[in-house]
Amino acid sequence: MLENKREQPAIECRNVWKIFGDRSVEALHAVKTKGLTKDQVHEEYDCVVAVANASFQALEGEIFCIMGLSGSGKSTLVRHINRLIEPTAGDILIENEDINALDAKQLRKIRAEKIGMVFQHTALLPHRTVRENVALGLELRHVDESHRLNIAQKKLELVQLDGWEDRMPSELSGGMQQRVGLARAMAADPSILLMDEPFSALDPLIRRQLQDQFLELARKMNKTTIFITHDLDEAIRIGNRIAIMKDGEIVQIGTPEQIITAPANDYVAEFVKDISRLKLVSAQSIMRPIEDYLKENTLDQNLCPRAPHDADLDELINLAIDHENPILVLKQDKEVGVITKRQLLRGIQGRDANE
Repeated sequence: MLENKREQPAIECRNVWKIFGDRSVEALHAVKTKGLTKDQVHEEYDCVVAVANASFQALEGEIFCIMGLSGSGKSTLVRHINRLIEPTAGDILIENEDINALDAKQLRKIRAEKIGMVFQHTALLPHRTVRENVALGLELRHVDESHRLNIAQKKLELVQLDGWEDRMPSELSGGMQQRVGLARAMAADPSILLMDEPFSALDPLIRRQLQDQFLELARKMNKTTIFITHDLDEAIRIGNRIAIMKDGEIVQIGTPEQIITAPANDYVAEFVKDISRLKLVSAQSIMRPIEDYLKENTLDQNLCPRAPHDADLDELINLAIDHENPILVLKQDKEVGVITKRQLLRGIQGRDANE
């Protein structure tokens, strides 16, 4: 998981609705005024509520994961960002520009220059070489051939496919084809990447390798990325923040640690119950503020081990094994909290450490 320290939203969705069907406007009005359920909308209006009042911001340079089961609306939602799908209602802003207000020419320009997209199936042209596939978008923009092929070569090197540039797609494995798709999406140097389950069709080992390569690329390129997945482990591993969707609604947005330690409802709690907390829960989440601790206890701080505020449970366990005294938690070299062994055990269990 990457750290993101920027606060400016690159993408913002505000109260986005998508209802499929000829009577979608009527159905939306009924939902808002009568509170109809998804099933009632289908029964009364023969319409399908795919996205329901979804709002989120993705910050510049952030990897924002949207996670949900099949039919949750995650892929439909991401296709609103580049207007492959028109919303029934709601606003979508790309770097503060209302994408719904763009005419066809402006929309083509923003798709070509600002947004790259990687799908689960890369749809490479079988009669073109790998390098020509990567350069395709630039070709459609009438970029000079030598220049576009040079750019394509550099992007292939980024995804570790140099030496394969003159091969045909049929000569590549599934994982290699996905890397070609990623290189193609980055060829125009977009500020935003939309990735719709790019690794889900791959074998587990290849999938993890591509996750590692993508995270390394993300550190280098600093792209704002919307990453769609049905796999919570993948979302936790990759995302700065995660939005969890169910039946078209976003039910929770938070960091991986927030999702794990404070699930918004029973649905999210069921999702996260089997996720290991050891690498996700930090010292600052389970510590007791040092002022509160010292009101009731004495403490020889010289005998206490120390840990940074973002140390995970695994690191804290190793400290607790080697030391009898409580752990002092530091933030910017200042003691801010205390973790006793009892608090640590409760944190591992997922119980309130300060009860």
